[in-house]
Amino acid sequence: MRTPLALLIAAILLFPATAHAWIPDDKGIGGFGWQADQWNFLPGTGVDAPRAWDNLFAAGRPGGKGVTIAVLDSGVAYETRGRFKKSPDLKKIRFAKGYDFCARTSSGINACEGRDPYPNDDYGHGTHVISTIAESTNNGVALTGLAYGATIIPVKVLNSRGEGDEDTITAGIRYAVKQGAQIINLSFEFGSATTSATQVPRIAAAVRYARANNVTVVAASGNGELQRVGYPAALPGVISVGAVTEHGCLAEYSNHGPGLDVVAPGGGKDAALPDQPQCTPNGPQGRPIYQLTLTNKRRQTFGYPTDYIGTSMATPHVSATAALIIASGVLGPKPTPDQIEQRLKATARDLGTPGPDELYGAGLIDAGAATAR
Repeated sequence: MRTPLALLIAAILLFPATAHAWIPDDKGIGGFGWQADQWNFLPGTGVDAPRAWDNLFAAGRPGGKGVTIAVLDSGVAYETRGRFKKSPDLKKIRFAKGYDFCARTSSGINACEGRDPYPNDDYGHGTHVISTIAESTNNGVALTGLAYGATIIPVKVLNSRGEGDEDTITAGIRYAVKQGAQIINLSFEFGSATTSATQVPRIAAAVRYARANNVTVVAASGNGELQRVGYPAALPGVISVGAVTEHGCLAEYSNHGPGLDVVAPGGGKDAALPDQPQCTPNGPQGRPIYQLTLTNKRRQTFGYPTDYIGTSMATPHVSATAALIIASGVLGPKPTPDQIEQRLKATARDLGTPGPDELYGAGLIDAGAATAR
């Protein structure tokens, strides 16, 4: 494995300091700068966050300022209350009123029981996802968030094992819309047993409700290595997101197929695609997506886990880029979900077979190009 110094050198070669006007001062995991760890935000096989940040500065709206994103997940470490602690790098995030639709872990068909107004994270997944979207940036601490400055509505719909159910998720989507969300991030899927929208009719109706209220919904394609997109990502009107690795190859776990819209960094091992030279399934595995999140749920300690790979990690890159598109004003003051999706696809970097395909959809999300005038 490369040393931190080697990682820093590689990052500098890929991302010269003179290429962009504004470079956040976040120190990264080992103190070598965020660029040494967040390959997913760099140009190349990442989403080119620095160019996007420059574009937003030029528009007079740094980061995702003015945009509201609802994250339906396992909650977030947003406050210090009782046994819960606030993430050290979420101190400056704008949190709107959230809700916990999954206060207690259940069993059987329903994974959740109980509700309360405190969407505290007891799993870690939600804190990781929200950190990729909007973690405090340029504060000299830890890592960066792509749409820093955005307002986050934390909606807890997954239990302490990362499980959810249709009723809870449906309620969460409708809550997010009523609270003024412009984007909804769904970093989960129902697995291979769910093969039709008729199996999740209430969620399908909630997605239609969201779109009718001009809300963009983004969801993970799933991690089952399937040649079809999982639900709810496969629902009409949802932007479905697959995952690529640090090498720019389809991740081996990523669901794909006719319903895939775009891909984004998810980390992990390359798929075995012999006709694509960037794919090295027998070589070193690409790095995960690093973010500060819970490493011990009971003690509420924080760190940088190395096992966060997946389409769940890819999805927040797309939600954050959608927020930057809105904030930039490049599509006008109130772009529709269709306009945002078209912009994401039109500016994505083509991978694999030229043109849209079933492995990469329209291509790899490019936040820099998506926010350029």
